[in-house]
Order: sequence, then C-alpha cells, then structure tokens
Amino acid sequence: MKIGMITDSLGNLSFDEMLRASAELGLETLEFACGNWSSAPHIDLAAMLDNAATRAEFVAKVRDHGLTIAALNCSGNPLHPGPQGKKHRQVTEDTIRLASLMEIDRVVMMSGLPGGPGDANPNWIITDWPPECADIQRYQWDECIIPYWRDLVDFANNLGIGKLCLELHGHQAVYNVQTLLRLRDAVGETVGANYDPSHPLWMGADPIAAVRKLGSAIYYVHAKDTRIEPIPAAIDGVLDARPPNHYADRAWNYITLGYGHGETWWRQFCVALKQVGYDDVLSIEHEDMMLSPMEGMRKSVALLRNVAVNLA
Repeated sequence: MKIGMITDSLGNLSFDEMLRASAELGLETLEFACGNWSSAPHIDLAAMLDNAATRAEFVAKVRDHGLTIAALNCSGNPLHPGPQGKKHRQVTEDTIRLASLMEIDRVVMMSGLPGGPGDANPNWIITDWPPECADIQRYQWDECIIPYWRDLVDFANNLGIGKLCLELHGHQAVYNVQTLLRLRDAVGETVGANYDPSHPLWMGADPIAAVRKLGSAIYYVHAKDTRIEPIPAAIDGVLDARPPNHYADRAWNYITLGYGHGETWWRQFCVALKQVGYDDVLSIEHEDMMLSPMEGMRKSVALLRNVAVNLA
C-alpha cells in the first residue's frame, strides 16, 4: 500500500514547504483539496483550470519531490438548500473538470445533505420517529439526493472520471455502509467509498466488518483515528456537538494514528482492505488537536510503515 496525505494536514505550510515536508516524511502520494469546506491551502482551482502551463508546473513540482497525485478533494455540501449549495455545486463540478484535465481518476468528496421541504438548512435524519422523519427522508432521497447524483455521475463520466469517492461522514446523506449502497444502487458504480474509519468509530460501527461488506466499492481510504473518551461517553453517549478544541470534555476525539487504536488494530484493518482487493493509497488526515501537525504526521507515517507497507 502507498502512504499518502491530504495536504490540509499540513495546511499551515506553503505549497513548497509542504512538498519538502512530504518528501522528508517519506510520503509517496498526495491528495489536494480544491475548496468547499477546505480553504484549499495548496491549490488554486481557478488558476489551474485556466492555464495548462500552471497545471504542468504544479505537477512538475510534485514529481520533483518524488511524489505523485492520488486524488483531488472537493468535500462540501452541494445539496445545501441555500446559497451555499450553489457555490459548493460549482466547486464540485470545477474539481471534476480539473481532475479530467490532469488525468486524475478519483475525486474525493461527500454526498451532501438537503433539508426537508421548505427548509433553509440541511436536516440529518437519524431516527425513524417522530413520524415526519420518514416523510422528510423520502423527500430528501427521491426529490434531491438521487436526482442530483444521477446528473453528477453523468457529468463525471462524460469527462472520463469513473470514481467519485464518498466519505461516510456525519451530517451527510451518505454516512454509513447502508446509505452508500443505497445511493450506489440508485446511480451506479461510479459512486464508491472513501473509507475513513474515524467516522464509523464514533458512530459505533466496526470498520473492519464494514470493509468486508463494502468490498470492491472501496475506491480510496483516509487514514484517521478516533478515540472514544470513556467517562464523557459513559455520561452522555457519543452524540457530541461540542467543538473539537474542547477535547477534554468531548465524548470522542479525532486523534493521531495509534492513539485511539494500536498497531494490532491498524494491521487488521489493512489486512481486511487487502482481503477485499484494496491495495492502494492510505491518505493520512491529521485532525488531532493535541499534537502539532508535523508531529502527528510523523507518528502516523511511522505506524503505517509498520503495519501496511509490504503487507504480506
């Protein structure tokens, strides 16, 4: 497997500094966020779309550091019922266009989440009661989610992009295996998973079981860990909306690889990926509030080298 990174993990560094740091860490490949929920610290989407020379210079700098480009990322909410949705749809389409121009076969994103009828904001329904929950979900899937994604799949396919890799994330229409497969059944196999185990971990799922279920629907993997904090979780459960800088009080936290689950767990996770045919990129996403980005990246790379590289 190849060890990579979404470059927002070192978003405090300039493009050139990030490339030098990536080479120092021994990374093989990089994932670049192009906008929406990312500030896109290392790529200018408009400039890259407009100028072939700019794209060529960008790729050359990456290659000069012994690196490749694994994917582009445009995670956001293109289904937001307000003005934000229109902006996110544009960035999504522009990112797919750029991937086509750069001959990158994967775009990493999220499904988005609509509201209910007349809502100004997204509405994440995760229970079947009260009774209106079923009506809202029916509207979301039949009127918003499936029609949008059918059109986006056609758009991507017409540009030669065959893999839209959805991160299973909270406050999204697609947040677990069942919802990913529901969308995939409706719109086809262009849609697959960017499987990031950190999210199912806080939702109470077993990522290793999920990998076995998803199988060939896994198109990409984010390497990120979650630690359930036993005392807060015992008091309040794991549904926690406190901000991430309140990590001492939260029921769970995103954490550097190995600090939530040790090497044995990560080895089992990588074995499960190989058993279903995934032998590709593990893209580290550092969101640990308790370690500096570079220190977190060093520790994460060291763990993945021990458990994933040359995995038998």
